[in-house]
Amino acid sequence: MKDRIVYVNGNYLNETEAKVSIFDRGFLFADAVYEVTAVIDRKIIEWEGHIKRLKRSLKELDMKVPMNPKDLLKIHSKLIKHNNLKEGLIYLQITRGEADRDFNYPENAEPTVVLFTQVKSLAESNIATYGLKIISVPDIRWGRRDIKTVQLLAPSMCKMMAKNAGKDDAWMVQDGFITEGTSNNAYIITKQNVLVTRNLSNNILAGVTRLSILKYAKEAQIKIEERPFTIDEAKNASEAFVSSATTFVGPVVEIDNIKIGDGKPGKQSLRLREIYLQESMKQAI
Repeated sequence: MKDRIVYVNGNYLNETEAKVSIFDRGFLFADAVYEVTAVIDRKIIEWEGHIKRLKRSLKELDMKVPMNPKDLLKIHSKLIKHNNLKEGLIYLQITRGEADRDFNYPENAEPTVVLFTQVKSLAESNIATYGLKIISVPDIRWGRRDIKTVQLLAPSMCKMMAKNAGKDDAWMVQDGFITEGTSNNAYIITKQNVLVTRNLSNNILAGVTRLSILKYAKEAQIKIEERPFTIDEAKNASEAFVSSATTFVGPVVEIDNIKIGDGKPGKQSLRLREIYLQESMKQAI
């Protein structure tokens, strides 16, 4: 089987030949940001939204923008072609660069830029068919969750808690309220047909998919409330779901062993997923 072609600092390499310095601050300090874009039918979904968030993450960490969006798009497109990627994702990571270990930021380090592809079924995912079963866990992450950094150990630990419990994922809770999922934003639809999701702040990531979902929900005349909500509210909701760049809209059918609604993917959630895929594909590049 042919190995993947990946991108590292200006070079397209076989994945077995790709190397990054042990002094890279992404390795030593998790001093790095990332984005993941979905690819369907060889086209990139939500490109502009991901680039906008990437720029914000870099700015919040006082990191250089290593290249313009047009050049980044060319790299993405070349990786799709090199790897014959029909459906899956492209992972982009930018670190502050290589420097001898020091807590202070280096002054002249050049950013490290890495991209690779992954084959994954997205549009016809089993998530839409069967839904997700989740558990609630304490939110143990750092305070700037609005920056999409590679500091993912805490979410990884929470996801493993869910796996060890025989479930699919976890929703994290702080001060009695749900913040978000381990790698997604969280939503409920109340029995009064109100879509509720946490308001933006430093506590959650401003999901690119989240922004589009709220736009499409508003156009569908679904009432929206952006506010914190509790696990008990979620358990008593008519529906629940998550959103992310690779899940799109993933119905949640169980929380802490309590069925949501009838325990099957909700009609509103599935409709929003359908709308999202239709509209996103129209704008895909």
